[in-house]
Amino acid sequence: MDGMAKTSTTTQGLRAAIERSGYYPALVAEAVEAAVGGEPIQSYLVHQETTFDQNEVRRHVTVLVLTDHRFIVSHTDEQAADSTSPTPYATTSTESVKLDRVSSVVVSRVVANPESYTPGTLPREVVLTIGWGAVSRIDLEPAACGDPNCEADHGYTGSSTADDLSLRVSEAGDGPETVRQALAFAQAISEATADPAR
Repeated sequence: MDGMAKTSTTTQGLRAAIERSGYYPALVAEAVEAAVGGEPIQSYLVHQETTFDQNEVRRHVTVLVLTDHRFIVSHTDEQAADSTSPTPYATTSTESVKLDRVSSVVVSRVVANPESYTPGTLPREVVLTIGWGAVSRIDLEPAACGDPNCEADHGYTGSSTADDLSLRVSEAGDGPETVRQALAFAQAISEATADPAR
């Protein structure tokens, strides 16, 4: 299969995944396609999440797309009617990040019965965290010394964590295919950001 055929297949797969999510597919697809432009798609992940907010059910879809040079994130949320709109509405946003800006890709896997784990078995849950410096979290705590009777002020100690995107998928909630796609996307973006030519 040549590169053009792969790109066409990948683009069709992305559109089909957006359609399958059933979450305003025309709106989501248009936003994602506008952000991608004419670039070939290397990998993608579509994740729908339903949350409960008091008496309301809210849906959210995240679409991640990897091209040769960029990482694109799209979020779409639905909102109930409020003081700004007499009817329910949806908001969709896209962010385009150059691959050389991606600073970290963290993949956390939850595996049942690790003592009998067989390589290649799907994890029960995957959390994909990608950082590119747009959002950082700083956790601070008072610094202390080894003396339990010391009352001196030792300042603070802490850590800064890139936390731009964190996405959790599970076999029980999202199905094994979504878990597989999350792992494939994580591998693709890890390989793309490790490429010294970028």
